[in-house]
Amino acid sequence: MLRSSLALFASLAVALPTAAFAATPQSFKGEYTVSILGLSVAKATFSSSYEGDTYSIDGSVSSAGLATIFDDTRGTVSSKGKISGKQLQPQAFRADYKSGEKASMIDIQFANGTVIATKVVPAPKKRNPKNWIPLGASHLASVLDPMAATVIHADSLDKVCGRTVKLYDGEMRANLTLTYYSKGSISVRGYKGETVTCRLGFEPVAGYRKNRKALKYLKDRSRIMVTFAPVGQTGVYAPIHATVSTKIGTLTVSAERFEATE
Repeated sequence: MLRSSLALFASLAVALPTAAFAATPQSFKGEYTVSILGLSVAKATFSSSYEGDTYSIDGSVSSAGLATIFDDTRGTVSSKGKISGKQLQPQAFRADYKSGEKASMIDIQFANGTVIATKVVPAPKKRNPKNWIPLGASHLASVLDPMAATVIHADSLDKVCGRTVKLYDGEMRANLTLTYYSKGSISVRGYKGETVTCRLGFEPVAGYRKNRKALKYLKDRSRIMVTFAPVGQTGVYAPIHATVSTKIGTLTVSAERFEATE
């Protein structure tokens, strides 16, 4: 449960404040917590830097609180690429994590927005073709890694939602559909102001087992809400809060810090 929570946490929360088209280097930092049933189960810190049309993001994620008794998971993630038009165009993504004594790694390489190589350690188990939805070449074009997928470039808060994001996490391709829900405000270290909340629809596309109960629940029954905040005057919006309903309770991701460091 914790490993899947950490993966979902990373997918929702790693998008840090982005200074698009920065003429001079700019850096930002975000600190997040994830909790379920009111209990903290994970923490993460991410630092990002932007210069011209390039970006890089580095972070660490670890289990926390009572969760460390049952599953001590720690890891690092990184993403780098270019800013093309109103989107990030990843060049490389890597996640290394260790759960107990078991080490795992995901490495994805891109060229012009298309995945050209993926390495997963340990290697995935042999798939049953009867219930496996395979990835095709078309599934790996114009996709974003889990870090770049949550950064939204828009003209205003009103235009953050109403879009579909193509996500590739090293195994599965999924579409994340953002639908407008409400506006509000929030105050955390580094930011106080307006927000917009989108309801997120999850649709697995390929690279998954079609009878997997967890994915079916996310697709058909889970209520996923993501709140975005503007990053200065850059025209970029990043997640500052999110909730995901699960079979055992609501998973909550919250930013405790959301600010520029330079």
